[in-house]
Amino acid sequence: MTPHSIAVLGLGRMGTAIATRLVDNDWDLVGWTRSGRTAGALETTDDPNHAVAKADVVLLALFDGRACRQVVDQVRDSLRTDTIVLNTSTIAPEEAARLARQLGTRYVHAPVLGSVPAAAAGALRILAAGDQDALDRVRPVLDVLGTVRRVDDAATAAALKLIANSSLAGAVLALRDSLRQADALGLPRAQVLGVLELGQLGGLVARKRSFLTDTPTAGTAEFTIGALAKDMALLATASDTPLRSAADLADTPAAPEADIAVAATVPTVDVAVLEPLRAYIRGHATGDPTHFRDAFLPTAHIEGIRNGAFVSWRLAEYCALFDGRPAPDEPARSRRIDAVDVHGTVATASMTLRHGTDTFTDIFLLVHIDGNWRIANKAYHRHSRSDGTAPAVSRAERRSFVGQAE
Repeated sequence: MTPHSIAVLGLGRMGTAIATRLVDNDWDLVGWTRSGRTAGALETTDDPNHAVAKADVVLLALFDGRACRQVVDQVRDSLRTDTIVLNTSTIAPEEAARLARQLGTRYVHAPVLGSVPAAAAGALRILAAGDQDALDRVRPVLDVLGTVRRVDDAATAAALKLIANSSLAGAVLALRDSLRQADALGLPRAQVLGVLELGQLGGLVARKRSFLTDTPTAGTAEFTIGALAKDMALLATASDTPLRSAADLADTPAAPEADIAVAATVPTVDVAVLEPLRAYIRGHATGDPTHFRDAFLPTAHIEGIRNGAFVSWRLAEYCALFDGRPAPDEPARSRRIDAVDVHGTVATASMTLRHGTDTFTDIFLLVHIDGNWRIANKAYHRHSRSDGTAPAVSRAERRSFVGQAE
């Protein structure tokens, strides 16, 4: 049986685009939004129960799982027994599975890949999971919106949508790194964007160029930073594994309602947090412990595994390893700050140091205190490139560890 009447609950960016696409293709539709906001020429109501009472299909286009639960609970008693609930929202796998159990065979979970332009063009890619009869009944609706890929169950559809958005978050953050490095090199933004369009990020750069220029236009967001950050937090929680993009997007110093492309243009980390790390590098380069005292808090510890045993130096003990002279092979050594993540008054950082055949990975915890950043603690891993094992005590270490800082 082909549905005739559709209720769209949720008229944000995507909900409005979906509803408009359906109306333009002659579907009988009424919309409702929790904010009470109207949506152009769409017919709306201020009562969701009125919207669903006569609907063959209730399409959910809501921000998160909590909104889905609240709205479903609000209208459940008004749903006809033969009404299909078609959920296009991006929610956690557990939340999708819960709704499927609650609504049974009349629930179709169908998150969509693509943003507002794809919805307007009927070019969404839809991950649809549900009872076969329910899928057959809503297929005419889905075909108007895009192409359908059948998925086994609601939880799988929700999980795959989060994975797809994770690749988008990775591309946005990779673009951010490229733009930051280009800025550090003094390269013109327009020239950089032109070259990036030729590479793997080309599609993203081309679509978002108006947001990425030196003087971005005030374009309407198609997919917001806040929404993508929410999705990455859901993925990190659902997978119970670390997800760098979840923290990076949550800490982006830009308005949550800004387009995701704006996350690629935010300024680099405050240079002040780099100063203790640079002082630490100067200490290694010169062998002068004064630089370490500038870099670390007096209470700091420097810890790691040396020759198979755990060591923990107080700052004074660590400084005593240096005699104020550079290591003999200093010209061949290198040090690089790899990452800095600032979270308010605390920060973490990592650094790679190459000292002869040894490579060190240093992990720092920093705090902002009395107007300055200082290193609170450092832990390190030492790896020998010569044989893959922890190196023996070096000649420099036998000379009171002169020039050896790890």
